[in-house]
Amino acid sequence: MASENKLQGVVQATLSEIRNLIDADTVMGTPVETSSGTTLIPISKVAVGYATGGMDFNDKNGAQGKPQNFGAGGGTGISVQPIGILCISKDGSVELINIGVKNPSDPVEQLSDLIDRAPEIIAKVKALFAKDNSEEDTEEKAEG
Repeated sequence: MASENKLQGVVQATLSEIRNLIDADTVMGTPVETSSGTTLIPISKVAVGYATGGMDFNDKNGAQGKPQNFGAGGGTGISVQPIGILCISKDGSVELINIGVKNPSDPVEQLSDLIDRAPEIIAKVKALFAKDNSEEDTEEKAEG
């Protein structure tokens, strides 16, 4: 019974730390507003794996009665993978720029695919800024 309380303490402490690392802001990142009014929101995929265990045991020289020692261990793996950028323009239109891998595979292939797609991703983000800048110029001309 005492070991259950000790193990519960280990589990609760670990889960509390995981909660501190992973929250809704990890999946839907902090919005970034451009000078032209477009809001960019990064979106990520989060995966968490967790395992723990523990046991009571006697020391080498201890009596073989009630166990006097407790040992516990655990491990956690967390993966955060960016999958897209949600772009909300000043006029309210929304576009999702996919930067995730279409067919998940090993990390080397994912990195290779991201590098291959980098020019496309950069071009889309640049186009958003260029579009916003041209809209500002049009508005300034209309006002002037």
